[in-house]
Amino acid sequence: MSLAKGMTALSPSNRRKLLIGAAAAAGAAGLAGGLWWRHGDDRMRGEEPARAPLPVRDPAFPNALRVPGARGMYGVIDITGPLAIVAKTVHHEILPGKPVAMLGFEVEHEGNRYVNPVLRVASGAGVRADFWNALEETSIIHWHGLKVDANNDGHPHYAIPASSTYQYNYRVPNRASTYWYHPHAHGRTAAQIHQGLAGLYIVEDAEELALRKALDFELGVTDVPLVLQDKRLDETGAPYYGPEGSEWMHGYLGNGVLVNLTDRPHLDVTARVHRFRVLNASMARIYRLAFESGGRMLDFALLGGDGGLLPAARPAREAFLSPGERVDIALDFSRVGPGASVTLKSLAFDPMCGPAPAPGVGTGPDCVTPPGGRAGSRPPQAPPLADGSPIELMKLYVLAARAPVRAIPAALSPGGIPGHSGASVRRVAIDHHRMAWRINGRLFDMRGIGLTVKSGSREIWEISNPADGMPHPMHMHGFQFRVLERAGSPEQVRRLALAERGLTATDLGWKDTVLVWPGETVRIGIEFTHHYVGDQVYMFHCHNLQHADRGMMVNVRIAA
Repeated sequence: MSLAKGMTALSPSNRRKLLIGAAAAAGAAGLAGGLWWRHGDDRMRGEEPARAPLPVRDPAFPNALRVPGARGMYGVIDITGPLAIVAKTVHHEILPGKPVAMLGFEVEHEGNRYVNPVLRVASGAGVRADFWNALEETSIIHWHGLKVDANNDGHPHYAIPASSTYQYNYRVPNRASTYWYHPHAHGRTAAQIHQGLAGLYIVEDAEELALRKALDFELGVTDVPLVLQDKRLDETGAPYYGPEGSEWMHGYLGNGVLVNLTDRPHLDVTARVHRFRVLNASMARIYRLAFESGGRMLDFALLGGDGGLLPAARPAREAFLSPGERVDIALDFSRVGPGASVTLKSLAFDPMCGPAPAPGVGTGPDCVTPPGGRAGSRPPQAPPLADGSPIELMKLYVLAARAPVRAIPAALSPGGIPGHSGASVRRVAIDHHRMAWRINGRLFDMRGIGLTVKSGSREIWEISNPADGMPHPMHMHGFQFRVLERAGSPEQVRRLALAERGLTATDLGWKDTVLVWPGETVRIGIEFTHHYVGDQVYMFHCHNLQHADRGMMVNVRIAA
């Protein structure tokens, strides 16, 4: 369903005609270019369904992936009017046949009940939402990646107590992409997300509709969001959150990885191009994503990242994805053919976990945890999967398709790279002190201002991570940025670099979260331009949520 009706200043029918017309024009222009791995016209692939071989099913992945539908968990809501969002205790079967209490965002909409709904809205549309906190503690919603004013951003300063409400009223200025929403109560962000509070937020515009038309994508069928979350489950199948000792230093790791809150999932796909919008909503775990079939890694097309589509798709075989980041991937299953089995996995890598815990602090599941294994082999109360260990995340079974295999458009977005000549340089240093990570030598002060920036200014931030540090996914509220350069990268990152500036494919395009490895200095370019009145206070913080809850955050004041 198009979201053109969500656009303002036009009648619903005319809005739809405007976006669909733009999509058709852009789609027709782009189809001539072809996929990056081949050229030529669309062509039929696959055998007749009756003759095509059937994939061999893996009993270690018995559960059908939950995908966005019309209601329930991850149901899709097109935002065309006011919403009421309730954070509350819900009951859900994470493990089949074991309903457990967890937290969820519940919405009653047009007679249907939704939990952690996929919110879908047109770029430029207005959003009104009443947040009701039905938890037993303070909470607030942060719209991760949206460029809204400070009152609507979900800063922990605005967290409301139990049984209270908060009103959101904003216009969506962002271009099309996959964003997300989650709580941001200081000291309790990790706990509330781990217990279930997280949902996807999809913004659409003419560029998005053009891509959908060109590749015949349908949300929940051939356009599949994947929310990756490692969780620690107890013997009942309920999420258990209780970091101890060095888990606050290194991060809280789960004993299994859920995809769309599904344990050991599988998904049937057809022999054509499918799209995967992948979000890392984990506490601390980084994934090295890859697709494997028949013992070989598959090429995929990187369509975009945090802030929307790239100018053109980029070829890749693997991609690091840190907490808070998103990646938009297209994979042509006709290249492996009907009957094939494809595994989405996280490849092994060096997690570079940082300094050892201080004497008497405790150990916990850090780098010395025994290596993990397949996600499908996890028994109840298993120890956490080691950071950086290989994990099979999901099985994809390829079925026959008689539809044409469509080519990825040569051009996805006309957006260019803004210049940063004359921009002032700001140095941002990460360090650690007494088992706590800091930014510029300080911990978070709710009322203090860590950085002040003049509205309308352009800056280059040099974010440096010490060699004895650990990876930090650094997230900016209220603005997006471009990654300009990586220096001092570890070998596992350098080998993925596309050019002399050290950038990888996932560094391209607009970003709101960037992974900074130990020993690296990452330069990002930011233009602090907005149309909001008065000073605005946002945040810059690490999205390893144990780090953030322990104070690895600063307030950033945008001075009018």
